[in-house]
Amino acid sequence: MKEKPTATRPVRQGKLRSIYHSRWFYLMMIPGLVYYILFHFAPMAGTLIAFQNYNLMKGIWGSPWVGFDNFRVIFDNPEFLQIMRNTLLISIYKIVGNMVPDVILALMLNEVRVLWFKRAVQTITYGPYFLSWVIVYGLAFSFLAPGSGLISTYVRDMGWGQIDLLTNNDFFRPMLVLTEIWKNTGFGAIIYLAALASINQELYEAAVVDGAGRWRQLWHISLPGIRDVFVLLLIIRIGGILDAGFDQVFIFLNARVYDVGDIVDTWVYRYGFERLEFGVAAAMGVFKSLVGLVLVVGANRIAKKVGGSGIW
Repeated sequence: MKEKPTATRPVRQGKLRSIYHSRWFYLMMIPGLVYYILFHFAPMAGTLIAFQNYNLMKGIWGSPWVGFDNFRVIFDNPEFLQIMRNTLLISIYKIVGNMVPDVILALMLNEVRVLWFKRAVQTITYGPYFLSWVIVYGLAFSFLAPGSGLISTYVRDMGWGQIDLLTNNDFFRPMLVLTEIWKNTGFGAIIYLAALASINQELYEAAVVDGAGRWRQLWHISLPGIRDVFVLLLIIRIGGILDAGFDQVFIFLNARVYDVGDIVDTWVYRYGFERLEFGVAAAMGVFKSLVGLVLVVGANRIAKKVGGSGIW
């Protein structure tokens, strides 16, 4: 008996034909794939040193295996609970203090009808995003440095006493949040402006016909229109909750605020580059990745249960 013809070959030919027609898109995708393979996936082999007493001279394959000893060093360290607390608090402050201003600025700009004014505000708020944290700290130092800063000098000359905000434990975390808002709010608002631009304008026209004012349109159309984008960005931020912004914290950190400013990444920096205990630093990186994975999966499931779209 002859075998019945199958549709495997036509389906395969259709896929090959589709790939051929889109060959230039695949060709343009190759540099991006090479970048991620070389700088994101290939370095993952280096996580092996988290289970080794890594020695620079012996390399990965010659260093002795120690199992989970590096993880025990982390969890038994008396600084572990403190740095975890600092990291979580700073990250939560940044998530709340950065995402909300992004949404507010985007909604305000969306209501502006004078085009030149809207572009001017966008340019002014977007500009600080291009400044490095070194420059931002330099600006903060010029205003807040004890004895020589503009604000501290004014306060002293007015007879209100001496202020030293850069080394103040109570002010360190708010300073991180405020500088983060000033630097990144303009950039974050662009994402929400794009989401607002994708909302069907007929919904606003129908709302006007029904007698809805600007606040009603904002509450029932604009906010639901950017909800999925907000949830997506929130899930991504939750996944990186143990990062807390190494660049910013490392530059602003000083010996007097270690109790409230020392985070996981600065601790890893000290162990990896100052003490040369690369295995312990890598173990902390593995721990961070596992926590981030659990938080992303959990946040995605919660988002779907409450009616959001999630990431996948």
